[in-house]
Amino acid sequence: MSEINFISTIIGVGILLFAAKVMAELFLRLKLPIVLGELMAGIIIGPFALGGLFTYNGASLVEITDEIKILGEIGAIVILFMAGLEMTPKEFLRGGKAAFTVATAGVVVPFFAGFVVFQMFGFDALQSMLIATALTATSIAISIQVLSEFGKIKTPEARLIIGAAIIDDILAIAVLSVVSSIAGNGAEGIENIDIMNITITILQVLGFFAIILVAAVLLIPKFITPRLWKAKGSIEGIATASFFGTAALAGLLGLSPIVGAFAVGMALSATKIFENIRSYIDKMGLIFAPLFFAIIGAQVDLRAVNLEILVISGVIITLAIVTKLFGCGLPAMLFLKSKRQGYRVGIGMISRGEVGLIVAGVGISTGVLTSNVYSTIVIMVAATTIITPIWLKMEYRKDQKNQTPSEEKDQNNHTRKD
Repeated sequence: MSEINFISTIIGVGILLFAAKVMAELFLRLKLPIVLGELMAGIIIGPFALGGLFTYNGASLVEITDEIKILGEIGAIVILFMAGLEMTPKEFLRGGKAAFTVATAGVVVPFFAGFVVFQMFGFDALQSMLIATALTATSIAISIQVLSEFGKIKTPEARLIIGAAIIDDILAIAVLSVVSSIAGNGAEGIENIDIMNITITILQVLGFFAIILVAAVLLIPKFITPRLWKAKGSIEGIATASFFGTAALAGLLGLSPIVGAFAVGMALSATKIFENIRSYIDKMGLIFAPLFFAIIGAQVDLRAVNLEILVISGVIITLAIVTKLFGCGLPAMLFLKSKRQGYRVGIGMISRGEVGLIVAGVGISTGVLTSNVYSTIVIMVAATTIITPIWLKMEYRKDQKNQTPSEEKDQNNHTRKD
C-alpha cells in the first residue's frame, strides 16, 4: 500500500468510526436501534454523500477503498465469532432439523419466487436467475446486534435465527457457485444446465461446512487451554488467530469466511475459558461492529436513482421481505409452536448482506446485469438492512409493553439460567 493509500484509509476509518459512534448515541437517545444509526452514519458520511464534498489529494475524503472493505469483512468475521460463542454445539445440533428446514425454505422460496416474477417482468432467464440468487442469502449481523441489545440472544427464536442463517448462508453460497458458473458461460450455460452437477456442488459446500464444524469442535478446545498458554493475553491471542485462520480456511474451501469464525466461536462456547474469551471479544466488537455497519452504509449510492430503478426496487424489496417472512416464518412457527416467535424468525431473516452485493458484482462484471438492475440489488440490500432492525425492535418493544412486571422478571431469570 502506498503512503497516500495508507493515509486515505486511516482517514476513512477514523471518520466512519467517529460518525458511527455519534449516530449510535443519537439513535440511543431516540430509542431506535443503535445498529441503524451506524448504518445511517455510513450513508450520510460516505463518498456518495457528505464524504464526497471534501477531497484529499484529488479524491473524496472518505473513500471506500479495498483496504477499508477488508476491514469491514474482518468486522463481519468478529461479529459471527461473537454469535458462535452464544451457541454450544449441542444446542446447534438440537435445533439442527428446525434450522435446516427454515434455512432451506429461506433459500428455495426467494429463489423461485424471484426467478418467476422477474421473468414475468420481461427479464431473460440468466438475469432473473442472478436477481433471484441475490434474494437468497441472509445477513444476521444486524439481527444479532438487535437481539443482543434487548438481551434476547438466548431466546428460542434467536437461536433458530442464528442456526438457520448460518445454514442459509452456506446454501446461498452453493447457489451462487452454481449461478456464477452458468453466468460465466453466458447463454450456453443456461442451455447446458446439469442437475447432477448442481446437486454435487451443493453437497460439496455442505460437506465442507460439516468438516470445519466437527474439526473445530474436536480440536479447538484441546488446543486453546490454560494448560498450554500461561502468559498474559496468550489465550485471547491464540483464540483470535484460530477464528481468523479457520475463517481463511473456509474461504479457501469456497465457503463464506464468516462460517469458519462461527464454528470456532461455537467450539469455545462450552469451554472453561468462555468468560475470558467473551469479555475480550466484546471489547473487540465495540470497534469492529460499528465500523462494519458504517462501511456497509457508505457503499450505498443513491445518486443514480430514477423512476425505472424505483419501480424495480419496489418489486425486489417487496419480494425480499415477503419471501423470507413466509419462507422462514411459517416453518419456524411449526417448530417453535408459537406464532409470535416464528414471526420474529421471519423478520430476523429479512436482512440481506454481502452475498447479495457479491451477486450484483458478478452480474455487472459478466455483463449479464444492466447498471439499473445492479443499482436495484444494492438498494434492496440497503433497504432490508435498514428495515430489519426497526421491525425487530418494534416487535420486542410491543412484547415489553404487554408484559407484566412479574412476567418480565421470570423471563429475565429464565434467560440468565440459559
